[in-house]
Amino acid sequence: MTELATPRDARSGTRHVIAPVDEFPYGERRIVTIEGRAIGVLNVGGTFYALRNSCPHHGAPLCEGVVKGTMADTPAHEYSYIRHNEFITCPWHGYEFDLATGRSLVDPQRTRVRTYEVAVEDGDVVLYV
Repeated sequence: MTELATPRDARSGTRHVIAPVDEFPYGERRIVTIEGRAIGVLNVGGTFYALRNSCPHHGAPLCEGVVKGTMADTPAHEYSYIRHNEFITCPWHGYEFDLATGRSLVDPQRTRVRTYEVAVEDGDVVLYV
């Protein structure tokens, strides 16, 4: 499992234990409500991500979308699939967001979704909000 390098005393926000890491297998996601916010916690190949479960476009449940890569900008009739499992796609309108930064693929400077710090500590998946 992936352990984030930030020391515990340097983390920001309140600590919330989501689940034991051995009960949160690869590919699983959980939607939790903390302090009135719906947050999706995803295990993508052993790396954990946490994002607000609301697409900034029209409020869709973003974390129910497909985790995938994207197509590179290539010349006509050439296709290159890149950055496998680094994006989540809004289930309503297909907006793509980087799992690590929350930034939109199309307009990364203006459109983004809130991300949260998540780590594996003492065998638990922990979210900081």
